[in-house]
Amino acid sequence: MSHQVRRTADPHPAHLVLAEDDEFVQKLLAAYLEQAGFRISLAGTGRELLSTLDAGAVDVVLLDLGLPDEDGLVLMRQIRLRSTVPVIVLTARQEREDRISALELGVDDYLTKPCDPEELVLRVQNLLKRSSAEQTGTPTRGAEIKLHFGDWTLALDARTLTDGDGADVHLSRTEFNLLAALLQAPNRALSRGQLLDAICQHDESPSERMIDVVVARLRRKIEIDPANPEWIKTMVGVGYKFSGRVSRSAA
Repeated sequence: MSHQVRRTADPHPAHLVLAEDDEFVQKLLAAYLEQAGFRISLAGTGRELLSTLDAGAVDVVLLDLGLPDEDGLVLMRQIRLRSTVPVIVLTARQEREDRISALELGVDDYLTKPCDPEELVLRVQNLLKRSSAEQTGTPTRGAEIKLHFGDWTLALDARTLTDGDGADVHLSRTEFNLLAALLQAPNRALSRGQLLDAICQHDESPSERMIDVVVARLRRKIEIDPANPEWIKTMVGVGYKFSGRVSRSAA
């Protein structure tokens, strides 16, 4: 089966780090990504990956959880101590616990191997678009829609969350999508199934446990006391609801 990869014409190509110790997979994926117009740095170990991150600007990390010198989840914690760089996990691990743990650590996307190289290219391109919008504040379409609660502002097109001082708070894709779903249905209970539909893309088949993990992460970011949340309330036997006033603006 052949894959048609759309090559970008960007004179300043995005810099990707591919952390993969399987030489065959590394060469295959690197070839597709380079064909799509990305600049690729290769890392066969966790140490090489961290060294590349420390050396200069990186736009996306593609992380295999099975690197020889460090468990991928431990490595993800080290990445997040250094940077909010978007991370896509590529792994042969299919256990639900690994997916949940990765999302809890702030992974932006998760692909199980063997993965379709064309799908990987598209996911990287989509992630870069979202990341660019977050950094520039440029809406990706039409008027910028913002949702306001308390001192917080969630910009739907720019995909940013800012606090009362105007500081950006990093949200992963799943965190952003779940918060947006709750804010667009304030004071209404949403089931875990409804929230899964809001946060999942492509052919993902996660468990409802993922919702609890993402909610816990969001509470740590927006609640004064995550153990006694003001905004995101648990609805026993149902799911969650956003409790409070939400206003909308467009510019």
